[in-house]
Amino acid sequence: MLLFRWTILLALLAATAAFMFYAGTGQDRFRRYGWVILKWALIAAFGFFAVLIAERVG
Repeated sequence: MLLFRWTILLALLAATAAFMFYAGTGQDRFRRYGWVILKWALIAAFGFFAVLIAERVG
């Protein structure tokens, strides 16, 4: 469980870094990387919380 938390945290930090690179350089590829990383981090977070809720209910 701790591994999933760290993975999600690191993915969010990577997305933040990509957006900072976009702000600094103006290159669209960094913005695209940021959105892709953010999308998968949110999917992972929702899946993680769904598992926690399912454990609580069941």
